[in-house]
Order: sequence, then structure tokens, then C-alpha cells
Amino acid sequence: MTAPRFALDASAWIGTYPFRHVPHPDPDALLRVMDRESIGCAWVGSLGAVFHRDPTDANADLYRTLAPLAERLRPAPIIRPDFPGMNRELGFACDAGAESIRACPEQWGLGSSHPAMTELALACAERGLALHLTVRYEDLRQRHRLDTAADLPAATVRALARAGGDALRLVVSAAGRDMIEETHWGLTPAEQRRVYWDFTWVWGPPEDHLAHLFRSIGSERFVFGSQWPLRLVQAPIANLDLLPDSVREPSGGIRLGNPAVR
Repeated sequence: MTAPRFALDASAWIGTYPFRHVPHPDPDALLRVMDRESIGCAWVGSLGAVFHRDPTDANADLYRTLAPLAERLRPAPIIRPDFPGMNRELGFACDAGAESIRACPEQWGLGSSHPAMTELALACAERGLALHLTVRYEDLRQRHRLDTAADLPAATVRALARAGGDALRLVVSAAGRDMIEETHWGLTPAEQRRVYWDFTWVWGPPEDHLAHLFRSIGSERFVFGSQWPLRLVQAPIANLDLLPDSVREPSGGIRLGNPAVR
């Protein structure tokens, strides 16, 4: 069997989005897309649960839905650390085969230095789980007037990267070049190694932001993520394919990071 081009899609979703219609939000459609684009497995979150005050019940639904597909679709539940039961929910996540936990501090009104987020990051590190943050779900210009949460600030990522030791792994989705550089260059080398970025929102040609970041920061700090079904899977793949030869390794490939390694 041919090895997949991408071992992992670190930022896929299933479920409906409260502010607009998204096509094909079901897991079967995600699997068809993964087969078409040669993606091995995906960390899958519940899109609607981002906007739940308490995502606990949505996590249970996510586990039930993905259990028959666990070989390729790994649950990435949303755990709210300022509510009771965080450690219990982390235990459920581990039992369900999760490799990453999602958090939505801007939707919950948790500031960049909120102690509950630090507690969640350290608890994830202790259990070998990546902590996944999403900068934005829609561009500001497209958002519904009831979608009032701001973009995730660089200060939140920096604060969490400084919170723990080498076991801590952060995955940040939907950041642009400005935020990636603001965060990365504000961290020590050891802290930088705790943060992985998916490049869903990083521009390719003609701006060539992705090539610039690969040259300056290193491609190993980046992971493949699609943000399906909010965004097309083909977009980050096309940006990879359009990278200049000067960014590629001698073999012609790109050495992306792997936050799934425990």
C-alpha cells in the first residue's frame, strides 16, 4: 500500500457551523476527501461545540460518532478548563484515543494569561496530548454580527509556550505570517520547539509568505492542516506544491513537523 502524502491532518472538523452553511460536514465526506488527497489520519473536532458554553455533551457525541472510524479519524475534543471536571474530561479523551485537545479561549473570554489555560496546557503535557488552538474560524470581514470573539492573540500562544517543559506541544491553526513571526521571535529556542503551526491561512504566491516562513523559521515548525469543511483541503496543498525549489530539501520534498509523536 502506498504511503499517504500527509500522515496527519491536524485541524479537521465535523458538524455544523452556526453562522453559515458548510457543505459535507459529516465524517464520511471527510474520509472521501482524505482518500482523494492522500491523507493518512486526521485530528477531528466538533465544529458546533466551539460555540457551546459547555462542550461536554458535544464531546460525548464526537466520541460516539468517530468510534467506528478510529483508525483514521481521531477525536480532538474541546475541553473548557475554567469549568469543573477538566481532569475527568481529559481522562475520557485519553480513553477515546484522542491525541490532541482543542481549546477556545477567545470564545470563552479567557485572557492571554488566564491560569486555567496554563493548567490545561500542563495537564495535556502530562498525558502526552497536544493542545490545539485556532486563531480564527472566519475572516473578520465575513463574520456574522453575533460572532463577536476576537482572533486569538500572539500573547496567548507565548504565555502557554512558556508554561511548561519539553513535553508541552501546542498546535496553532489559522495564523497568518504576522502572528507566526510575532509569536515565534518572542520565544526562546526551547519555547519555539513547543509550538507547531498549520499553514492553512498562510499566503502562497505571489506574496510567498509560506516560502519566507519556511526559510526563516524552518519547515519543521509547520504541520499540514486543512480546516475542513470551513476551507478547501486543496488550498494548503497547492501552496506546498507552488513552493520554489530553493525551499525544498535535496530530495525535492518538504520536512514538516510531527506533533503526533509522543
